[in-house]
Amino acid sequence: MSVQMNTLTRILVKALLLFVVVNLIFAVGNPMPLLGKLSVYNGLVPGRQRLSFGYRPDRDYNLVTHHFDALFAAHEIARPKASDEFRVLLIGDSATWGYLLPPQHTLAATLNQQQLRSKDGRKLRVYNLGYPDFSLTKDALILQRALAYQPDLVLWLVTLNSLPLDRQSEHVLVRRNPDAVSKLIAAAPPASIRSVDPTAPNFERPTWWERTLVGQRRDLADLLRLQLLGVMWAVTGVDQDFPDANERYSRDLEADDGMRGLSAASIGSKTLSEADLALDLLAAGHAIAKQANVPLVLVNEPIAVTNGKNSDRRYNSFYPRWAYDQYRGLMSALTQRNGWRYLDAWNTLPPDEFTNTPVHRTPRGENILAQQLLPLLQGD
Repeated sequence: MSVQMNTLTRILVKALLLFVVVNLIFAVGNPMPLLGKLSVYNGLVPGRQRLSFGYRPDRDYNLVTHHFDALFAAHEIARPKASDEFRVLLIGDSATWGYLLPPQHTLAATLNQQQLRSKDGRKLRVYNLGYPDFSLTKDALILQRALAYQPDLVLWLVTLNSLPLDRQSEHVLVRRNPDAVSKLIAAAPPASIRSVDPTAPNFERPTWWERTLVGQRRDLADLLRLQLLGVMWAVTGVDQDFPDANERYSRDLEADDGMRGLSAASIGSKTLSEADLALDLLAAGHAIAKQANVPLVLVNEPIAVTNGKNSDRRYNSFYPRWAYDQYRGLMSALTQRNGWRYLDAWNTLPPDEFTNTPVHRTPRGENILAQQLLPLLQGD
């Protein structure tokens, strides 16, 4: 009996030691970036047409992960660039991603259906790298990572909601990736980024325990699920289920002049200044694109201009008229001052071509916007 107990004790001690050693190696070696790059996509299954995003794993063949390596490895952008391909990237928020739209009706898909060619005759291929929600810092991080995939042109679609300072570090892709934010700051001109600070308390830096195998078991499970969901997505062509696809935004508005993210002083005085907005992130994006020798065009994306109650004070539920008008003025001055290419498409869609928010577009709205972007894609 004692012999059996001693044997069992030795087995348990060895198992415990092995468990500790494996977790130590995992914490020190940090294999998560490498594991994120291991993917069934663009091999066993096609690459996704848009970055993985979904909160309902029971209904969506999609999920949210903060791992850039896994997001890009699962996307079609990761496949080798063809010798005759002119590669265009769309960067932006949920409107660019295509919220409430199936993949084949997004802006990128609509442009690809045109079967365009560049001026030098290459086949023009547009990639959807939009990602919900609003944050220029999130956009700039995606842009910085995407430049490794040999783009020939970047269209960065923006709206005022992405510019307030308090939005810059709340996105999961930002706050869970402080090292990537630090890399972005280092790549930009010295002291040019002031709107986001990766040392701020809301950024999440894992403890030693959280870097172990046990501590990262949730993230590991997400990486595995992303691969398994790819099979179902490949079979069905459905990445996200939208039960509220027919939802429409409200045209009757509140009688106020406020906007989320703007200071009380700015709202009270109805004065919007460059200091209220993260315009430095736009400059950083241009700087890293220029370093990679990739042309970048800014597009102020369309918004719904309502005609309901209190529409004399607000364009829509997002934007009071005073703030949005001054934002457009600041953007125009900024782009002219820096010589940036810029398209202001703010009021180019009828109000009926928006769905559940004043920025999410219908399939017809995507078609109208696509026609406006064609000259930019073909170098006119």
